[in-house]
Amino acid sequence: MQREATNKITPWEVCDKIDYEKLVKEFGVTKIDKKLQDSLKGLHPILSRGVYFSHRDFDKWISNAEKGKKVSILTGRGPSAKLHIGHLIPYLAAKSLQDKFDCEVYIPISDDEKFFVKEGLKYEEAIKLSRDNILDLIALGFKPGKTFIFEDFVYTDIYRYAAKTAKRISYSTAKAVFGLKPENNVGWSFYPAMQAAHILFPQFHKGKHMTLVPVGIDQDPFIRVTRDIAEHSDFNFEKPAAIHAKFIPSLYGDAKMSCVDSLGLNVIFLDDDKKTVESKIKKYAFSGGKDTLQEHREKGGNPDIDISFQYLKMFFEPDDKKLQKIHDDYKSGKMLTSELKQILIQKVNDFLEEHQKKKKLAEKQIDKFILK
Repeated sequence: MQREATNKITPWEVCDKIDYEKLVKEFGVTKIDKKLQDSLKGLHPILSRGVYFSHRDFDKWISNAEKGKKVSILTGRGPSAKLHIGHLIPYLAAKSLQDKFDCEVYIPISDDEKFFVKEGLKYEEAIKLSRDNILDLIALGFKPGKTFIFEDFVYTDIYRYAAKTAKRISYSTAKAVFGLKPENNVGWSFYPAMQAAHILFPQFHKGKHMTLVPVGIDQDPFIRVTRDIAEHSDFNFEKPAAIHAKFIPSLYGDAKMSCVDSLGLNVIFLDDDKKTVESKIKKYAFSGGKDTLQEHREKGGNPDIDISFQYLKMFFEPDDKKLQKIHDDYKSGKMLTSELKQILIQKVNDFLEEHQKKKKLAEKQIDKFILK
């Protein structure tokens, strides 16, 4: 029986079937309309093709950027595991916007959050994962001198700002917004203040201006709390803007790619080799094709549910005309599922081969990005 869509969603808990229309209303966010969507043409597909579907003041942020006013982008990483393709969503958005507007990007590494939240994660492991994740992020091509990365456990100046935000967030507010999970330990209870300090960090660091935070819709509670305190006389900051991404499905077709299975077969990691990528996509990528060759040729496939096509649309085929031809050929039955998967395999392996080369080079560049 199909599960009914529900809105059980906090920064630490997401159900596996989401009604985005309901979330827009319940969270009080604004849908990205056609006018705003049209302004994103030419940017990375995750921005131009609707992966980001709602926002808070994104139109104002765009307007400021286009007028040459100072703007920045903030997107963090909680290093609980090595990165897979689904993790790249906010960073690809941030890089694309940085390329267009030449703005600063800030990336806090929340090793403290994962240490508090993830059962069994040791302090030393969190530090090690942070380093590996940072190299992956640098390899995406962010601009040195305009991209600032810091680890909470290392860049301890962040505590000064977290103390200021903590004073303006009541425990009852945190509990109401984030649910009961933060009661597990006091570190977890304090983390909303730390996250608010992250979101306001570009303004603490460089003065009052608009910051854009690309997040999954489940992270919006952090945005709401921070917007509530940003204009307080203690800070006199601009309210941060935000754009909200839909959840990216796993290879299996699950609602959220970040829910990795025990063997990691439902996601493509950034360190996967070519044979592993080919095996995962061929064996596990959910197909929109028909059960038999004859039926597929006669009735065609469904690109809207086919994971290979969806990954091409979101990540790996920037050319709209080429993507449309793949869509039409698959839907008509001219293209088989095996042929569609082969296109994705080649695209993914080309991307990973280049990324893995750049990650090795990032070892020598890391000091250009890390805030001391």
